[in-house]
Amino acid sequence: MHTAKRFVSRLTRQTLALVLAGGRGSRLHDLTRWRAKPAVPFGGKFRIIDFPLSNCINSGIGQVGVVTQYKSHSLIRHIQRGWGFLRGELGEFVELLPAQQRIETSWYAGTADAIMQNLDIIRSHQPEYVLILAGDHVYKMDYGTMLAAHVEREADVTVGCIEVPRQEASAFGVMSVDSELRITEFEEKPENPMAMPGRDDRALASMGIYVFSTRVLFDELLRDHELGDVSSHDFGKDVIPAVIRRRRVFAFPFRDPVNNKPAYWRDVGTIDSLWRANLELIGVSPELNLYDAHWPIWTYQEQLPPAKFIFDDDNRRGMAVDSMVAGGCIVSGASVRHSLLFSQVRVHSFASVEDTVVFPDVEIGRDCHIRRAVIDRGCRIPPGTRIGFDPDADRHRFHVSPGGISLITPEMLGQDYPHGL
Repeated sequence: MHTAKRFVSRLTRQTLALVLAGGRGSRLHDLTRWRAKPAVPFGGKFRIIDFPLSNCINSGIGQVGVVTQYKSHSLIRHIQRGWGFLRGELGEFVELLPAQQRIETSWYAGTADAIMQNLDIIRSHQPEYVLILAGDHVYKMDYGTMLAAHVEREADVTVGCIEVPRQEASAFGVMSVDSELRITEFEEKPENPMAMPGRDDRALASMGIYVFSTRVLFDELLRDHELGDVSSHDFGKDVIPAVIRRRRVFAFPFRDPVNNKPAYWRDVGTIDSLWRANLELIGVSPELNLYDAHWPIWTYQEQLPPAKFIFDDDNRRGMAVDSMVAGGCIVSGASVRHSLLFSQVRVHSFASVEDTVVFPDVEIGRDCHIRRAVIDRGCRIPPGTRIGFDPDADRHRFHVSPGGISLITPEMLGQDYPHGL
């Protein structure tokens, strides 16, 4: 075991991770009007980007580049504040790689083009392997085991994948594999997804995680670049399907190392999935354990006082049940049930909040009754507001998701967005 750990640690030290964090996240509607999807708050005190970055650090990968583009100010500021603890003199860093026209006179045109435009920076770090990650998924994963599998199979490319129900697989890149997990076919968002071997009801879906041997990455990106407008310069649509025909490309199924079942992984790209994934954390034994001291999720957090619950009258009791409440919150004579409150939320007397995700710096006025909602940062909910009881009325004021979740933002309330979104 000791030898295996040393083997993995050597591989992780030879790896540069690149986190693709420039996506628009349009399916999150107004939550990404002024912020990139990886900067969306998650889990009471984190942002989505913290999960792949924490996975890198916990896996022993200390060299990380974050590729940014779309409305990245709050994302960049979060990384500068929360991820400056790595030691540059030891060769550790989290670098920001915005679109800067290093080889083109345009922004990043696709995921592959985003890496292509930073080839000179990658070359300067001289990695043996390049780990490419999506910056907008929530999961905990030891990338060291994937790197070890890549080397042991003498692979050119390894694709992280997860089992999904076949009827849901059309939202992903789907692969077919042989008995040795070598990928024989790869199709991006197919209408009729390929089934897993021996499992007609399941498909192997790409997690947007790729390990490339560095020379292979350079060769394939240059080949794709030379195609010009014929290619959309995207890993899932162009690079991976093409490279399968020429290279040794393997799948790496992401499984829980304890029970060998498909591991926790969430694409929180819609209001419904973001709401559901946040409220899953409240459960007695959630699949994603944020209290795991062996795999901490790192982030930037302000210095805040503990949460406070005040008043204990029969009709005015400050309480939270089956909920998670972050620091700096004050629940004043109000009830909070099965909800998640981020930092510095104020809930005033006689209000009730149920099945709701409340982002930081929100104030919920007296006599408000809110259920099944996501409330964006900085909202000031006027006293007496009712949300989640009359869908037609909610649609006139707010965005209501297909699953019936109301999204409330400051703009919908006629208020300015707060600084630090």
